[in-house]
Amino acid sequence: MRKLFKGKQYDSRIIIEVVGLYFEYSLSYLDCEKIMRKFSIRVDHTTIYRWVKQYGKTLYYLWKKRNKHRLLSKSWRIDETYIKVKGKYCYLYRAIDSNGLTLDMCLRNHRDTVSTKTFIKRLIRDYGQPRSIATDK
Repeated sequence: MRKLFKGKQYDSRIIIEVVGLYFEYSLSYLDCEKIMRKFSIRVDHTTIYRWVKQYGKTLYYLWKKRNKHRLLSKSWRIDETYIKVKGKYCYLYRAIDSNGLTLDMCLRNHRDTVSTKTFIKRLIRDYGQPRSIATDK
């Protein structure tokens, strides 16, 4: 883990805390900057932006790996919707548990049975067999 933050001006604990604030509370970069300033840590919002881009995905997967069994209920809601991403329409598959925690998301170009089955198989592999699955049909 230390290799990931090698050569950075700030301590790894500060970087992890700021990126965690950004994701956990859906704050803006400026809000994160203000919160850190209250703790006498001066970090610019553009630096936070770079940290989120560089470490966000890695820290999210580490958090998900450590907390997936502790927080999840066995009742899931799965939905698909049609959204526009970079000018192209795609299908977004999303699964949440009954507590409102996002289990997983998947973006596909086509809506077909194979995509749906792959998404559900991945959920079951990562989180185990659910007690119930609710969809909007």
